[in-house]
Amino acid sequence: MSIVHDPIRAGLEKGWKVVDASTLATDRTLEADVVIVGSGAGGGVTAEILAKSGLSVIVVEEGALKTSSDFKMRESDAYPSLYQESAARKTADKGINILQGRTVGGSTTVNWTSSFRTPPATLDWWRRHHALPGMTPEAMAPWFAMMEERLHIADWPGAPNENNEVLRRGARKLGIATSLIRRNVNGCWNLGYCGMGCPTNAKQSMLVTTIPAALELGATLVTRARAERFTFKGERATELLCHALDAPGVHTTGRKLRLRARHYVVAGGAINSPALLLRSSAPDPSGLLGKRTFLHPTVISAAFFPQRVEAWQGAPQTVYSDHFLQGKPDGPIGYKLEAPPLHPLLLATTMNGFGEQHAQMMREFPHLQGMLALLRDGFHEEALGGTVRLRGDGSPELDYPLTDYLWDGARRALLTMAEIQFAAGAKEVLPAHEMARRYRSWSEAKTAIAALPQGLQLTRVASAHVMGGCAMSGDEKLGVTTPEGRYRGLANVSVHDGSLFPTSLGANPQLSIYGLAAKLASGLATSLRGRPA
Repeated sequence: MSIVHDPIRAGLEKGWKVVDASTLATDRTLEADVVIVGSGAGGGVTAEILAKSGLSVIVVEEGALKTSSDFKMRESDAYPSLYQESAARKTADKGINILQGRTVGGSTTVNWTSSFRTPPATLDWWRRHHALPGMTPEAMAPWFAMMEERLHIADWPGAPNENNEVLRRGARKLGIATSLIRRNVNGCWNLGYCGMGCPTNAKQSMLVTTIPAALELGATLVTRARAERFTFKGERATELLCHALDAPGVHTTGRKLRLRARHYVVAGGAINSPALLLRSSAPDPSGLLGKRTFLHPTVISAAFFPQRVEAWQGAPQTVYSDHFLQGKPDGPIGYKLEAPPLHPLLLATTMNGFGEQHAQMMREFPHLQGMLALLRDGFHEEALGGTVRLRGDGSPELDYPLTDYLWDGARRALLTMAEIQFAAGAKEVLPAHEMARRYRSWSEAKTAIAALPQGLQLTRVASAHVMGGCAMSGDEKLGVTTPEGRYRGLANVSVHDGSLFPTSLGANPQLSIYGLAAKLASGLATSLRGRPA
């Protein structure tokens, strides 16, 4: 028996309306004022706000409803059950591994709790280049503050673990400024396994905050149901067809759900949201649906220290540096530095090498420190991002060409991270690159990394942040959606997730999505209470 109270199971016992589509014996039709596709940062916030306004709400989620009772801090359990494609979703050319949640709460259930407001430089760019004059820090501040209070986003009171302290210590020796990361936690046990679902309910994800609040207000949650396509009549969506999935969430069962509403909110994330609209043959007057989809392409550097680092335990991300984001956004690509938690399976599959070389690295796992650089894409004329497209079976994939512009940033970031790690006392540094080896000094690493060819399948690239594809803009030629999140060409469809962003952010996106969704959902609630659409 779990020693932690499970509020989800308690809610189910008292009668929350939850439909597990994998158990359906017959087709079902459900109706509400609003149907929301996705239960992550955008969908969860929207569900609570609309339910509080008195509207009836259905939230449909492709993943399962997993709770703290299911979170056992084991990678072998977490990745297949909580992530898209078992944490192995990749871009079309297999050049980038993409980590995205697929469970109730979406990526908020499995992220590392890092919470940043949208950087002012990003908002300024959107105002000047994407016809969004209302996106100012001052205009967004009340919405960020609202969600920070709602989700207990605050400074982390504890000392950084050694994994994060290495970043701070090395940067300080080099005169590189660092700051501390705010986290959305309440009563955190400092375990370090946030990526596998919080077993203590301390992480204030949508799983334990907005979704339960919406269910308490009478909302319906449908799980293990894949949103397949909309039916349109003129400029209105009349129905959302969903396919029930089996218990593992892999195959369809043949059962169908038809969800009918006055209004539909698409919040499935910046790959699945464009894909749903593409499968539905939604109108696309700007020609931009699924295009200009951005990642923070992320490169990694590992370092070996004499002391034990034990990067798997303690608050996962507490130190960052924006020193290398201070240049002009449309100049050479900038990057944000952070220290990710390290767990055996994710480390082993992310790092380069094989055979005895790889085995030796894993034997030294307790002494290993990790650093990552998030590349800020989408601001340069050569930074067009990627395109969401459909495979033959209708499933989505992201085509994301890796350009010389990105590779230049990757090289500079690998050099920066190695220098910081040696400054912090590393005895060896191993960049995540197929041709790299363990370097014993900064001078050796500097020469070697500068000579490494940067290219597809050579430099290891990952990302947990997907943005764009349904970009908002005040100019109909530049945006799939309006500044209010309304989908152009459809009178009763909105988008409330990271696919709205016209570029990448240059910061972990969850708080940006929370704040923007709160703003848009509040406006939508007022609109729906006042008129039929």
